[in-house]
Amino acid sequence: MDLRVILLLILEGALALFLLYRLQLLRTRRAWIVSALLLLAAFWLRAAALDYETLDYQNFLTRWVEFFRDNGGFRALAVPVGNYNIPYLYFLALFSLSTIRDLYLIKLLSILFDVLLAWACARLAARFTKSAARLLGCFFTVLFLPTVFLNGAVWGQCDSIYTALVILGIALALEDMPIPSMVCIALSFGFKLQAVFVMPVCAVLWMYGKYDWKHFLVFPLTYVILVLPAVLLGRPFLDTLTLYASQTGSIGSGLNYNSPSVFAVFTQVQDPARASWVAITAAAVYTLNVLAAAWANRKKLTDQAVVAAALLFAVGIPFLLPHMHDRYFFAADALSLALAFSVPAFSLSAVLVQFASLLGYHAYLKMRYLLPMRYGSAALILALALALVCFLTGLREPPAKRRRVKTGSSKSP
Repeated sequence: MDLRVILLLILEGALALFLLYRLQLLRTRRAWIVSALLLLAAFWLRAAALDYETLDYQNFLTRWVEFFRDNGGFRALAVPVGNYNIPYLYFLALFSLSTIRDLYLIKLLSILFDVLLAWACARLAARFTKSAARLLGCFFTVLFLPTVFLNGAVWGQCDSIYTALVILGIALALEDMPIPSMVCIALSFGFKLQAVFVMPVCAVLWMYGKYDWKHFLVFPLTYVILVLPAVLLGRPFLDTLTLYASQTGSIGSGLNYNSPSVFAVFTQVQDPARASWVAITAAAVYTLNVLAAAWANRKKLTDQAVVAAALLFAVGIPFLLPHMHDRYFFAADALSLALAFSVPAFSLSAVLVQFASLLGYHAYLKMRYLLPMRYGSAALILALALALVCFLTGLREPPAKRRRVKTGSSKSP
């Protein structure tokens, strides 16, 4: 393996240690040693998978990098290429300028965000516990989570980027940092459209008093700044802003693509177009109902209810929507795990979501089904039920306002 790749992996491991130190989780020698050994194992596993190529890499990612290499690197951003949004293409253009194999660079980027995802989940869990053991457990469980490892180091996908950013955005909002929070959520959306599965939680955070209306203006401003370099290089401004709308056809016309969605249960659909619109309507109604429940209980919202609501969105929306792919529950994987370490009573939801997601990963990576995909759908229904219970039990009556008692002299009878 290229020595430069090894050095980059070491730097990413060092960043992981630094982030754990900043979370004040390395207060003892034992914590340092255990963390270093676990990081060594996590990065060894990823290094062992770096040479593995999937069809997605061979047919798309490496060809896009080659396009940038043949057309002037960043200058090629002026023309459409691939079906990813502009921010990810910045990295592919950068990789085209390097002599390091693009497969390694693509995976190293995802591994970097694996680390940031683990940190974001631990930071979110820190709202619920100060136990260093639990927070370290959260961090390293994310790093070793099968779908996290398979998504980036094996598959070369970048779902850890948008998921890390949106979970960090939730954590920052709960920490009363609304502007950095909204910047993170805008960046998440900028990297991948699937961020919309979680973004309705912003409305819940507003109900919770973590956002003011003006903070929502940060979102479009951040997004415009994010795509502005491509515009300055010659990309049409309007086309750049509406790129997602022009890419809706790229998700495919099938109702299901190895996803444990509702269409893994209802496979014999006579009218796919009608079923698609019914499913989209159902997802919209579901989302509005979760928001309505949050609004009705807005004075009772707690951190637990907010995170549970985020999980309800991350699982329920892609579960109901048509055209879902195998990786579209990645945010649910991470959020359910963060919730498991935050409120251990609901740890089963993380197991159920991971089981459902892995069925889809196995179907793609092995080109065969391990189990019928409807088993994953059943697991997600149970996970939704648990998330709903977590939301409801997270509602608390606001502290009663103390009444001022007037004091003064009184006449004795």
